Amino acid sequence: MLKNLTSLQQRVITGIALLALVGFIGWIDNFFIMWAFLGVIYMFAFYEAMKLFKLSSSSAYFWAALLWLFAYVYPNPDDLFFLVAIIFGAAIAYLHNFDKRLILPFLYPVSGILFFLILYQDFGVRSMLWLLVTVALADTGAYFTGKAIGKTKFSDTSPNKTLEGVFGGIIIATIFGSYIGLEIAPLWIAIVVTLVTAVSSVFGDLFESYLKREAGVKDSGDILPGHGGILDRTDGYLFAAPMMVIALRAFL
Repeated sequence: MLKNLTSLQQRVITGIALLALVGFIGWIDNFFIMWAFLGVIYMFAFYEAMKLFKLSSSSAYFWAALLWLFAYVYPNPDDLFFLVAIIFGAAIAYLHNFDKRLILPFLYPVSGILFFLILYQDFGVRSMLWLLVTVALADTGAYFTGKAIGKTKFSDTSPNKTLEGVFGGIIIATIFGSYIGLEIAPLWIAIVVTLVTAVSSVFGDLFESYLKREAGVKDSGDILPGHGGILDRTDGYLFAAPMMVIALRAFL
């Protein structure tokens, strides 16, 4: 059915459906359901990253799934990345012919999605809303500001982005995102956390653009009609979530 619609129509319908799903899960506010929902995103994102990095290993999916299972029961999921690093280091030293590139999808997107779970676990569902609003406004604000006054290219990695658009998006996200953050932090902390989160989201988007250019593809996947793949929708969040957790831990 969606295939008969225009790209814009597909994008709008998919976007509304995603917002409704995310809103419903946030309204339920249950750790297991959030973990399961993020787990679905996690595995699809891992699959797309394996393709972008041009890797093939069935065992990598096993380790990725096992890591997410551990994240459910282990109180500090960010520690698990260091466990992965130790295992990889041991495998490289012992096996010699071990493909060192297999650590790449554990760097991106696994580490970023682990911080989604940490943000929810440590700071609650309101922090997730804060993150979602900040990143969405940074992206949307950059698009409309760039269309209106954008002249200076931001980066060769993403030729359509303008410096004016990026700054406009960051400013808009900081103003309105900080308001959401007031439920968690005092004003000055909310402003600082929102600002660094918005800036990080810009480079999360840029990093995924770089990976797609390197892989020679337009989208990371096609699971989301009108939007592309999971990584195409979560790229900004994969840098923003760790930064928000780091900033909140630093200032609260």
